[in-house]
Amino acid sequence: MSDFSRLRQALTIEARHSYPNLKGNTARFADFVRGELVRLLPEVPATARGHVEPLLIAFEGYAELTPEERARIVGGLQALLPRLGGPVATAGPKRVEKPEVKPGEEEDWRDRPVQFVKGIGPRIAQLLAKVNVHTVDDLLHYYPRQHLDYQKRVRIGQLKPGDSVTLWGTIKRVEAYNPKPKMSLITVWVTDGTGTIAARWFGKGGNKFQLDRQKSRFPVGQAILMSGEPKIDSFSGRIVFDRPEIQLLGDTSGADADSLHLGRIVPIYSLTEGLQLKALRKAMRTALDTYLPLVRDPLPAALREKLGMWTLKKALEEIHFPTSQDSLQEARRRLVFDELFWMQLGLAYRRAQQASKTEALELPASGEFVTRLKDLLPFQLTGAQERVFREIQADLASPKPMNRLVQGDVGSGKTIVALLSLLIAVENGYQGALMAPTEILAEQHYQKIGAWVAQLGLRVALLLGSMTKKEREANYRAIEEGLVHLVIGTHALIQDKVNFKRLGLVVIDEQHRFGVRQRATLRAKGQSPEVLSMTATPIPRTLALTLHGDLDVSVIDELPPGRKPVETVWARGREKREVWEKVREQLSVGRQCYVVYPLIEESEKLQEDVKAATEGHAWLSEEIFPEFTLALLHGQMPSSEKEAIIERFRTGEVHMLVSTTVIEVGVDVPNASVMVIENAERFGLAQLHQLRGRVGRGAAQSYCYLMSDSRSEQTKQRLSIMEATNDGFVIAEQDLKLRGPGEFLGTRQSGLPDLVLADLVNDTEILEIARNAAIRLVSTDPELDGRPLLKADLFRYFSANLSFLEV
Repeated sequence: MSDFSRLRQALTIEARHSYPNLKGNTARFADFVRGELVRLLPEVPATARGHVEPLLIAFEGYAELTPEERARIVGGLQALLPRLGGPVATAGPKRVEKPEVKPGEEEDWRDRPVQFVKGIGPRIAQLLAKVNVHTVDDLLHYYPRQHLDYQKRVRIGQLKPGDSVTLWGTIKRVEAYNPKPKMSLITVWVTDGTGTIAARWFGKGGNKFQLDRQKSRFPVGQAILMSGEPKIDSFSGRIVFDRPEIQLLGDTSGADADSLHLGRIVPIYSLTEGLQLKALRKAMRTALDTYLPLVRDPLPAALREKLGMWTLKKALEEIHFPTSQDSLQEARRRLVFDELFWMQLGLAYRRAQQASKTEALELPASGEFVTRLKDLLPFQLTGAQERVFREIQADLASPKPMNRLVQGDVGSGKTIVALLSLLIAVENGYQGALMAPTEILAEQHYQKIGAWVAQLGLRVALLLGSMTKKEREANYRAIEEGLVHLVIGTHALIQDKVNFKRLGLVVIDEQHRFGVRQRATLRAKGQSPEVLSMTATPIPRTLALTLHGDLDVSVIDELPPGRKPVETVWARGREKREVWEKVREQLSVGRQCYVVYPLIEESEKLQEDVKAATEGHAWLSEEIFPEFTLALLHGQMPSSEKEAIIERFRTGEVHMLVSTTVIEVGVDVPNASVMVIENAERFGLAQLHQLRGRVGRGAAQSYCYLMSDSRSEQTKQRLSIMEATNDGFVIAEQDLKLRGPGEFLGTRQSGLPDLVLADLVNDTEILEIARNAAIRLVSTDPELDGRPLLKADLFRYFSANLSFLEV
């Protein structure tokens, strides 16, 4: 029989990751499949070879298909494998040959289809696929979402509502009837000498025969074990059990009470329609009994013992069926460590690869332009700016590639630090490029930087998608011929027509808004240019280590002198009238104001946010502030119109700018002293903080009014935090606690797998341990060649995105 194991494994992994055409060590998934089919064709039975050519054609166009179309092709090949790799079945449904666990096959068992675990089969396997469980390994790592502790055994007379308990008793009476059409109710009264309690099961309707059959499951006088949470019945006022876990016992001694479902700490798994909890528990128990003996722990024993970690086998056993609460916590500790360790090991390995395989420019600072610019600036750099710039200088002068992320709260002065860094590249005869996520921000950088470097005799070019073809072509020529020293732009910088003469440094602003591929494309415009990333979105340390563990993180944690904290007020009900009077006071003394309207729904953002802002602009200009000049700004306007409006606001011609969230980043008007945010409950904390950062950029006292009548607890938490602090890092920590890491920042585009058990708010200590362990391992063995099992599992962990580990 032909060896189709590699092909079967590839199909399983592709399905597990929702058909992204995964990139492997040597080829994309579709190309690998075609290669395997060609290689194995001579071994395919003659009667089945006619199926291969259509498959080759199908997989040739795989990259252009939708995920649903890809799923059908992959599923078709999976179903066809038995006919390609062995004798054709003569009768019965198509079946994949059941693999057997054999000594020496430990590397392969993890990718065996889950349907071959006893008690699962094809039907349940289809249901498990809906929760992304395709293989035995997926099943073992399908952790419970919670555990219910039924170890507490009490007498009926001692029951308290809401406690998780287990009790023994004897069935006293049973009733089954239809309280409503299409509804059935089975009630079992159980007594233990200290009292009697009713256990109830509601279900779909049934006839008398079906109800009698339900009653027969509970013989009067039979001993029974029940686990659950009793509650007070709203009608009778008595304590009852709704849908408890039960087991009928031969006697009341407890000798028969060894169960997966009651009398112990029981796992609760996330389910999908048709997937039963008890069936899944039984299948999990079977999988653990069958496959745990094959589990090999990739973590070096010396490291595991040093850290006081359990073995992987013991942790997997206890996370699913813990023997105590202490055991559950120890199991979780090991598995959380694993999640964070693989992530940190991948980051450390990736950085080691970059250091060894990436040529780096050496760009020492001569001071030719840097010193001159510092002398020209009308202000002194803060201590934090100077510290971060020194760190960047050292990186640029080093023969190793720079891996630095600069974090700075709104208004902290990242732009001048970026410019000084770019000037070092110019001093060394190179060009610099700065890529921003929006045209407004790119335009803002261009104006600021252009004004500064013009005094140094240097040229700056701006590249935007909205420019005319003639403007872009002129800039393309100037960039390619080296006539411009610095280039600032949006995604337009990574177009094929953009060719630098000698690119030395790339600065990526708001780097989390760009994908890995976009950043790499810009870097490829030069011969190994240095890359500096910046973000004005404060990232808590735990998340920074997780997302950017391969980077050195610098923090500009000091605001320029003279800046006053923005006074922030949550305005409700009648207080909103007072807000507009305070706005009028500011406008009357020559200050300016922003009024921002939110997105109504993400799916309607192209229409509804514009509508809200438009109506708000009409109301404010006609009824509230007719004596002032107001302007409307939104994302659907042509770029030229947006720029004209922002310029009028910048020069003071417009007193109030009514806008959508298009002004979140990039608009810098020091004279603007008031920010009014309508329906503030519809914004996240990070976005509220970014919007507030548009004011408070001058020496005058500034104000931010959060308009919201929402009474939800979440709104109260968010807006109270905004009132309490102006510190973006404090806000980011609170935001992480409220929303969790997945929603806090787009982790998917980082290329890192999702966290399942780890909690970046509460598992900071384990994260630090995992990071230090990973760094030590890679520092002593950068290629991990001395630890082949560890390296193999690292690549397996990143199987959905192997390019993350590549340079």
